[in-house]
Amino acid sequence: MADPLTAPSTGLSTGPPAAPPPLPDLIPAPRRMRGAPPGAVYAPGEDGGVVLDEDTVLEARPGTEDVARWLRATVGAATGLPLAPPGPARPDGADPGAGRGVRVVLSVDAAVGRELGSEGYRLVVDAHTVRVAGGGAAGVFWAAQTLRQLLGPEAFRRAPVSPRRAWTVPRVVVEDAPRFRWRGVLLDVARHFMPKDGLLRQIDLLAAHKLNVLHLHLTDDQGWRVEIERYPRLTETGAWRARTRTGHGASALWDERPHGGYYTKDDLREIVAYAAGRHVTVVPEIDIPGHSQAAIAAYPELGNTDVIDTTTLSVRDTWGISENVLAPTDNTLAFYENVLAEVLELFPSPFVHIGGDECPKDQWKASPAARARREAEGLADEDELQSWFVRHFDRWLAGRGRRLIGWDEILEGGLLDGGLSPGAAVSSWRGRAGGVAAARAGHDVVMCPQEQVYLDHRQAPGDDEPVPIGYVRTLEDVYRFEPVPAELTEAEAGRVLGAQANIWTEVMENQQRVDYQAFPRLAAFAEAVWSDLPPPAVRDYPGFERRMTAAHYARLDALGVDYRPPGGPRPWQRRPGVLGRPIEGAPPIV
Repeated sequence: MADPLTAPSTGLSTGPPAAPPPLPDLIPAPRRMRGAPPGAVYAPGEDGGVVLDEDTVLEARPGTEDVARWLRATVGAATGLPLAPPGPARPDGADPGAGRGVRVVLSVDAAVGRELGSEGYRLVVDAHTVRVAGGGAAGVFWAAQTLRQLLGPEAFRRAPVSPRRAWTVPRVVVEDAPRFRWRGVLLDVARHFMPKDGLLRQIDLLAAHKLNVLHLHLTDDQGWRVEIERYPRLTETGAWRARTRTGHGASALWDERPHGGYYTKDDLREIVAYAAGRHVTVVPEIDIPGHSQAAIAAYPELGNTDVIDTTTLSVRDTWGISENVLAPTDNTLAFYENVLAEVLELFPSPFVHIGGDECPKDQWKASPAARARREAEGLADEDELQSWFVRHFDRWLAGRGRRLIGWDEILEGGLLDGGLSPGAAVSSWRGRAGGVAAARAGHDVVMCPQEQVYLDHRQAPGDDEPVPIGYVRTLEDVYRFEPVPAELTEAEAGRVLGAQANIWTEVMENQQRVDYQAFPRLAAFAEAVWSDLPPPAVRDYPGFERRMTAAHYARLDALGVDYRPPGGPRPWQRRPGVLGRPIEGAPPIV
């Protein structure tokens, strides 16, 4: 049988041949995509597409049933198409869907898996069939996201906006697979709580960009967001602060309203299940031993009681790093073991993040109890005392079949030299050095350098940017981000699981502000971690920008994302008079 994409058109035409239609503007860019072959001609007005309508059948072969449900619930809702399954088998063995129009066929294909991996897929649109074959269920789902893009921006709405009943899919072949296994986003819900519905929406936005890890920063000095039944005061007290600083650092402005909230265990079960249905893994973060003032406010015995009166502490209402850190006691270890035991019941992720960063040592230096612990354990200094915390929970998690991941400070205090279990991984945020050191020591790495992929950093140098934080990192800067440090060998580079964009919410008090900081830069990040791009200096940023303008901004509009427009913030996106913390002299993108 002739390939319908390579066979010439046989339709009669009274006019001159037309050029084949342009290829669709997909984001992230697929590994390979082709339409009609060179030299193919179309009759005038022919767009080479196939039409989905009320007679279109959606056939879900074994292992793809969840993707079929997602297509009917999302694309079906946007288009108004039923996407009905094939009818019952006929006694004569004939195809029950014959004569009902175009068929969309979902399948898990072992051959695709061997060639492209479990997240890879092949999508073929011919004259009568849309064939979606994935190496695994995840590959089928990512192909379904591509199909949604092929249908046009209106397919990203929640209900039809026009009386149109026919939807055209261009005749293409797309072969695609991700470059990295870990394509993540950190969302800080501790500094500013995001209600459950907003979090579910964020999962949908990640999935629409083929991102597959949501790192939830659940605890910090400013709030505790996960219900722990054994310790109810963590949410009764720790989930609420009396007021909130507006702006950063030396800002004199305050929001005097109490702020807080938390996720119940059932909320988190729902969030995890919702994410899993979209092939997104939720990685929880419980901060240990720093960033813990909210927990100490709830349970004062967790703090360094021989140094300060911890009963006077409240949940921190300003930003920066708190000096109130966990005491290195057996009680603290047991407390957090009990906390993590409940966390493991909620999150099946192989990784559990324990933070491990920005832990001031002043209270430990002044504490007789901390000094006694250090001497009893044979630790040289307070840096090794922090490593003692990390090592304990590394072994505790490994004993339960999980893997510790922490910020690159967990490499300090002697842990880089064989102190961590083989499965421990590092989130490299202070530039690339931590990731390079970890990879060379045989540990897996997630690259998330603050100079490049912290999306709380400002997007332009102008005064109109709301609450200017950190370095200027434009859409182009993020597009040119390269997760693998050039100095790694091929074997060491294999330790780079992928990368993560971090959204810290000190100055993002609501969904609108998160949208502005994340988008459109998250679309550029998604392409940097999914697509097989050339080195940063020669990437086709103008081509990416054209695809954004031609199609992707319209998709974001349909999804209701309050992104930063290319020309700068809209009037309601500005925050005049709110003090930020800009940093000059951003390091180069490499």
